[in-house]
Amino acid sequence: MIEFAFSEEQNMLREMVRDFATNELKPIAAQIDEDEAIPEHIINKIKELGLLGAYFPVEYGGSGFGEVGYCVIQEEIGRACLSTATFIGAHQSIGTNSIYIGANEEQRQRWMPSLTSGEKIAAYALTEPMAGSDAFNLKTKAVEDEDGWLLNGDKMWITNAPFADIFSVFARTKLGISLFVVPADLPGVIVGAPEKKMGIRGSKTATVSFENVRVPKEDLIGREGKGFIIAMKTLDAGRLGLGAACLGACKELLEITTKFAKFRKQFDQPISNFEAVQFMLAEMATEVYICESIIYRTAAAYDKGNMLSRHAAIVKLVASEALSKCVDLAMQVHGGMGYSRELPIERIYRDSRINRIFEGTSEIQKIVIANDVIKRNGMI
Repeated sequence: MIEFAFSEEQNMLREMVRDFATNELKPIAAQIDEDEAIPEHIINKIKELGLLGAYFPVEYGGSGFGEVGYCVIQEEIGRACLSTATFIGAHQSIGTNSIYIGANEEQRQRWMPSLTSGEKIAAYALTEPMAGSDAFNLKTKAVEDEDGWLLNGDKMWITNAPFADIFSVFARTKLGISLFVVPADLPGVIVGAPEKKMGIRGSKTATVSFENVRVPKEDLIGREGKGFIIAMKTLDAGRLGLGAACLGACKELLEITTKFAKFRKQFDQPISNFEAVQFMLAEMATEVYICESIIYRTAAAYDKGNMLSRHAAIVKLVASEALSKCVDLAMQVHGGMGYSRELPIERIYRDSRINRIFEGTSEIQKIVIANDVIKRNGMI
């Protein structure tokens, strides 16, 4: 039997983040969506609370909460605003974590403190016009010469790009794919206008072009040609936080929908008395229980160094699909009110859809899972 319990510190972390999310973030979530921007005072509060470096060890300016603590944060933020959860995830779990995973000690000491404190914001630059699900098909190139590296290419769908200070850029070099730290203020770094998106509209996304960008030799992260491995390891961790944000939104939907079903009357009785509605609430509760179970079991395994890519893919697949199901059921129970922008369900409905696409589509997750199952002859 596998048991898991949150520590006292993790529970305190949850209470702190829940207080912030409930009292300061949730009340303005609709406005964040409407304005297509997270207010500066919210970002500053997130920095003050230490939420942008909570995962990382204290020697690099983090809080040392590990993946379990990070998932707690994303769950509570996800209950309030998926745009804000996306901002945090893009900075911490993929933008900064790719540097942490691949860097040597000198590079960690040089780059991590300003990122874990939120003094600088990171973005993860992997996706390209011809390299989405086929992430290995990168066209961005970095050519080495006596002065360092010359970087040229285009990236797209880069979250946090419009205000990022640091880009973790994956580019093709002579020995394969390599990772570079590229400050946004280097000559030749060109960030496009924010994309107009269906959901998570408060999260800023844009194209980034690199035109003869000169990168110092010491800003190659890790060894040349090892960038693809770093990219995949980074996405493994990122998928857990994404799953946790989905879990938070599922919990919020279940709570909202249950209260509504008990309040809303039809045929002279609450609709919660009707078996059809009860079945929908039961399905939502089941999805929440499954997601919570696998997310924290997997996050705990990650912190112990025992997680497989398969496990991260399962979390991402199950949680993203669960959110789509839960928000659809929530809208069905609410009827016309669920379709109205007066309630948060319509916003969450739009926000939910991207989770089955970014950081690896549902179909890519199934490929990862199936390949590992075949490799291990079905062994868990």
